[in-house]
Amino acid sequence: MAQVIRRDDAAFEQRVQALFTRSAFDPETETAVAAMLTAVRTRGDAALTEFAQTYDHVTLPPSEFRVATTEVAAAAGQVDRRTQQAIRAAVRNLTAFARRSLPPDWRFSPRPGVSVGERFTPLSRVGCYVPGGTAPLISTVVHTAALARAAGVPQIVLATPPGPDKQINPALLFAASAAGVTEIYRLGGVYAIGALAYGTASVPRVEKIVGPGNAYVTAAKRQVYGQVALDLVAGPSEIMIIADASAEARFVAADLLSQAEHGSGREQAVLVTTAPALIDAVLAELAAQSTTLSRSACVRQVLAKGVYLIEARDLNEATDLANRYAPEHLEIMTRRADAVGRRITAAGAIFLGPWTPEPVGDFVAGPSHVLPTGGAARCFSGLTVGQFLRRLSVVRYSRSALERETPHIEAFASAEGLDAHGRSARIRVARPTRPSRARQRT
Repeated sequence: MAQVIRRDDAAFEQRVQALFTRSAFDPETETAVAAMLTAVRTRGDAALTEFAQTYDHVTLPPSEFRVATTEVAAAAGQVDRRTQQAIRAAVRNLTAFARRSLPPDWRFSPRPGVSVGERFTPLSRVGCYVPGGTAPLISTVVHTAALARAAGVPQIVLATPPGPDKQINPALLFAASAAGVTEIYRLGGVYAIGALAYGTASVPRVEKIVGPGNAYVTAAKRQVYGQVALDLVAGPSEIMIIADASAEARFVAADLLSQAEHGSGREQAVLVTTAPALIDAVLAELAAQSTTLSRSACVRQVLAKGVYLIEARDLNEATDLANRYAPEHLEIMTRRADAVGRRITAAGAIFLGPWTPEPVGDFVAGPSHVLPTGGAARCFSGLTVGQFLRRLSVVRYSRSALERETPHIEAFASAEGLDAHGRSARIRVARPTRPSRARQRT
């Protein structure tokens, strides 16, 4: 069952620090991933077919990598109306939030004769990775591809592992169509990341890869960085809840379990509370609710080693612990939750109040659920529509403005030993020397 860390524990700080020093890097994983990526880069389609057989247990020739448009079209007839409505609602909400977030082109004149600004253009081809494994993450299709479409990306590629029958979940295919995906490949894990990054005869390479994954996918994304752009490091899911005595134990337990059921066994769920009695109540609710879940085996694994209930001295200490942990998801179930939320400086997403469970963010709220994990929220932000855009700075000078600033340009050029830099400015503004009359007569 969950691990409890009480405030009067003599080893309180050491136990908390051990929890907060989690790492997404594993040397054995990195080595295995590097070998697979090398195989994909050097052997292309042949390696993809081999890895599909080894890891997804399907015989997949290159002609079957890409999902046919007829298969995508047929998927709608296999998806019930309720699921279709939920997918369409999520697409609408994600698209509305993304469009509101689009940065505008702008320009201004900071000095006479000088105009500077920014222009934004969409990437040409992006790859969205959607994990399969024990659960088809249909929502991840929406939370990646819908943003790319809102940004104006013309080619949106989706890669996801196939089932034993080579098929892709029909609801996932329906979501891909609704979100604007233009190509779908039945490729999974490390070999899918390699195909998107390097390209093969059957899978054209992309400019950027986005989307979450397990420890192997995360390692693969890190290793192909530079070949392609990336969104962020997004590994096994995690949640932290800050709660006081006003919180409902059954709500807290339900939300902790919502992340424990993802299935990798590496998920973490953490409660930080100023109410000692809440810990005991949550323990009882975890025991009761976990037995009713369809994925109870996954949940038991996380309950055994990934659920922590921490007693904090007060809300100041609770928010300090949250900022140190930098959780992927942070729920705040306290009185004056907004005020507590303003003290948070590092988190992937914040969910305020008792009526905002983290799954609203997973599915329909609006912001993307692709968020940094493993403490990466200290230096990364979640996926946004802006990450599907190229930013171009735009500069224009008049002659008089260049004349005025040429001395500064020449000073920098001289200090850095780059005389051609200085000349490129001076040659434009220097008055041309006229040849002498003697030379003219000659």
